[in-house]
Amino acid sequence: MVLGGPRVGVSYKPAGKRCKVEFDEMKRKTLRFGEGFRVAFGNRRAQAAEMVLAQDDTEGGADNRHRGSDQWLYVAAGEGIATVGGKRHRLSTGTLLLIERGERHQIRNTGRARLRTLNLYLPPAYTKRGDPLPRGRK
Repeated sequence: MVLGGPRVGVSYKPAGKRCKVEFDEMKRKTLRFGEGFRVAFGNRRAQAAEMVLAQDDTEGGADNRHRGSDQWLYVAAGEGIATVGGKRHRLSTGTLLLIERGERHQIRNTGRARLRTLNLYLPPAYTKRGDPLPRGRK
């Protein structure tokens, strides 16, 4: 993962004119989608995490909610069911789901393969180790 760093400069001469372009190093990471839930990285305003559920496995439940964060869940691979606020929603590769702050939710893998999701939290919902943050904490 690359976190911050010096500016990278590029110069070139199109049609006799000199231009200089600068790029800032960006936070980036290649997701491995290993077993379970793992925070990838974030900043003060947002956070990314990956979650992998084995066949018939679940995450969350009747008491699971993020009091201070919205959760955007993107299905990178697999099939499942999301129960959000008592309503069931089918999940498949390419599905994007918004779970709003405070909504109780559960994710279940109903497919034969692992369910792999990328989750974005605004603002962050977890510590770097994956422990839930109290509402309004960074």
